Amino acid sequence: MIIKVLASGSKGNCSYLEIANKRFIIDIGITYSRLTKNLANIGLTIDDINGLFLTHTHKDHILGLAVLVKHSHFPIYIKEGMYGEIEDILPKDRIIYYQDEMTIENKINLFVIPTSHDAPDSVGFLFDFEGHNLVYITDTGYINRKYLSLLKDKEIYYMESNHDEKMLMDGPYPYHLKQRIIGDKGHLSNEAASNYLGKLIGKNTKYVILAHLSEHNNTESLAYEALKNKLTEISFDPAIIIAKQNEASEKVEV
Repeated sequence: MIIKVLASGSKGNCSYLEIANKRFIIDIGITYSRLTKNLANIGLTIDDINGLFLTHTHKDHILGLAVLVKHSHFPIYIKEGMYGEIEDILPKDRIIYYQDEMTIENKINLFVIPTSHDAPDSVGFLFDFEGHNLVYITDTGYINRKYLSLLKDKEIYYMESNHDEKMLMDGPYPYHLKQRIIGDKGHLSNEAASNYLGKLIGKNTKYVILAHLSEHNNTESLAYEALKNKLTEISFDPAIIIAKQNEASEKVEV
């Protein structure tokens, strides 16, 4: 299992995922040309991709979707509630609707985790294949506690760590936008993300990727230190990677 974050932040989000020799994209919030350049850097073309998983339909997660649809033939996985937002660019014959639990390519187990965001039917994921697993949670105000046991002690966590609460509240954003970000349908703060990870990380956890950092209301050091401080309270110390907006991350493999 391999994940490589191609872009992460408020200006665009996209990740490359490889499981069991099948290759996928999670979100397409960057241009099609940037996607193909990133794929070329790892020796791939768009024809090597087996599917696209969408977390939700905000622009920073679907920016390149219309062009991608024209240049590809693989299925695009969405929740039914997402379709009204993208029906003008996504033909129905390209769609596979998520089930709560499903098997991809006859071998990969996918658990779809509802998230709490101001977008229709937004979701996160747990991918599992032959004992290797990845939790992918972004753009949510909170994680429903009923899913915590399912998500516990996985090998890789991709977790939104969007903002530092003090930077946000002291910063220049208008009040209504601050309230949106910190609300139940907004984004996870550094503190909230670290608290969830403190409950989830276990002996099998090898990597944590902190993602979707705000360029105005966060810094890499603040996100990193928040998680490191939480890790001092538990007995596990996985590698921490900060996903970036304008450059691809290192390849993470388990």
